[in-house]
Amino acid sequence: MKKIAPFIFLGLVILGLLLILSGCNDGRNDSALNPQTGAGGSMARFAITGNTLYIVSKQSLEVYDIGDGANPVKTVQKDMGVGIETIFPYRDNLYVGAMDGMYIYDNSTPRDPKLLTKYQHIQSCDPVVVQGKYAYVTLRNGVTCRPGNTLSSLDVVDVSNPAQPVRVHTQPMSSPYGLGVSGNKLFVCEGTKGFTVLDITNPASPLFKHTFEDLPAYDVIVRDKHLIITGEKGLFQYKYDDADNVEFLSKIPVL
Repeated sequence: MKKIAPFIFLGLVILGLLLILSGCNDGRNDSALNPQTGAGGSMARFAITGNTLYIVSKQSLEVYDIGDGANPVKTVQKDMGVGIETIFPYRDNLYVGAMDGMYIYDNSTPRDPKLLTKYQHIQSCDPVVVQGKYAYVTLRNGVTCRPGNTLSSLDVVDVSNPAQPVRVHTQPMSSPYGLGVSGNKLFVCEGTKGFTVLDITNPASPLFKHTFEDLPAYDVIVRDKHLIITGEKGLFQYKYDDADNVEFLSKIPVL
C-alpha cells in the first residue's frame, strides 16, 4: 500500500472533522435516537458524541474529553486486539469494526465505554452501520484484510440485545467497502464496481435494487436525501429521491 503524504493525511482528517461538525443538531426527528454529533462514514476511525471524541487505532480505542476544544484530555484508552478498523456510534453504544469481528461497547458513560461483547466472523474488512435494532456489516476479501480470503458479503445482525448480537441474514456482494443507511434504504459502496442501493423495508432482509456502475465509491455519508461519497480522487455530493434517481451536485478534489 502506498504511503499517504503527511499533509494530505492531515487535510483528510480536517475535512472529515468538518463534515462531522457541520451536521450538529439539525433538528431532524431521528436526532434524539443517536447521540453522535453529526454524521461520519462507516469507515471512519474517529467519531464525536457530545463533548467526547473517540479514535480507533489498529489496536486500541482512545477516548478524549473535548469540552474545552483547545485542550482535549484523554480520559481512557481501551487496548483491543489487532486489526481494529472503524467506529460507529449509535444511541448508547459504540460499534467498532475489526478484521475478525465487531466489538460492541456500552457508551452510557461516554468517557469510559464498557465492552459488552464481540460478534465474530471470518477474518475480513469490516465497516458497520446501525439503524434501529439491526447492524449492517460488509465483509470484503483483499490483501489489506486477509490474503486468500475469497468471501465478500453483507451481514445483517440483530443487536436489539447488544450483549448478544445474532446474525439473521447474509448475502454475497461484489466488492463491498463502506455503507450508509437511511429510512428504508441501504447504500453499499463497491469500489471501482460502483454504488449499490438496497431496499430494507424489511430491515432484516435487504433486497437489491440497483447498482450505479459508473459511480466508483468507497464510503458514504447519508443525510437528508443527500449522499457524500468518497470516490476516486475526491469527495462527491449527490442527491437522491424515492425512485432511486441519483443526481450529481458537486465535487471536492483530493489529489
